[in-house]
Amino acid sequence: MLAAFLALLTIVSIWMFAQRSWWITPLASEHGAALDRLFYITLAIAGVLFVVLQISLAIVVSRFGNRGADTPRASVRSRVQNRFALVAGVLIFGVDITLYVLGESQWLNVWGRAPETAAVVKATASQFMWHFHYPGRDGVSGRVSRDLITPDNPIGLDAIDPASKDDVVSANELHLALNQPVRVQLSSQDVIHSFYLPHFRVKQDAVPGMLVEVWFVPKKEGRFEIACNQLCGMFHYRMRGFAVVEPQQKVEEWLTQMAVK
Repeated sequence: MLAAFLALLTIVSIWMFAQRSWWITPLASEHGAALDRLFYITLAIAGVLFVVLQISLAIVVSRFGNRGADTPRASVRSRVQNRFALVAGVLIFGVDITLYVLGESQWLNVWGRAPETAAVVKATASQFMWHFHYPGRDGVSGRVSRDLITPDNPIGLDAIDPASKDDVVSANELHLALNQPVRVQLSSQDVIHSFYLPHFRVKQDAVPGMLVEVWFVPKKEGRFEIACNQLCGMFHYRMRGFAVVEPQQKVEEWLTQMAVK
């Protein structure tokens, strides 16, 4: 019965994989291709290793099963089992090292230093919204303070600060320029949230009291979901925003319209 169940599970898994309706979201960022490639490599290695080890284990059990400690085959069984464990350990260790090296290089590419030309957007998380703060034409963001937070001023932007006069603040809508790097500086006003853009392969926690930065390059026009990937409270399901990727000119037009408002 166990063998039949495992065979059925394998068939169903292959069928679901072929459907791809539940698979990872279409890619929309530059660095995401390398991450997807690493994911597929990990999946292939894990799948092959699983099959090989399970078949080897089945052969060892069937040929050298426990028939009593005094049987002539007991010593042979012990040697085979020890060798099997050694080979399996070496294989798993080698796989772990390989995946670590591949993953570390991609981690440095994604979370390393951003290009000097990257645009800067500050993302402030709170229960249960995202607010995005853009510097104005002067390129300098105005000062923010928790003491200044009100329903009409959700991020606490200091109106007295000259740098804040042309700043733009939007709720749950992030506008990004196509093919241009962007640095998103994350902070939280209350609990830990998680800035998750599945199409861009970006996921980073927003932690109270910290300014955490992540950067990427949008490579596909469209409207993409922004989700909070941390259970941040009773209405966590409402914390949903959108990233709009469009040409640089349209982003500037949108910023101008928002500044006028």
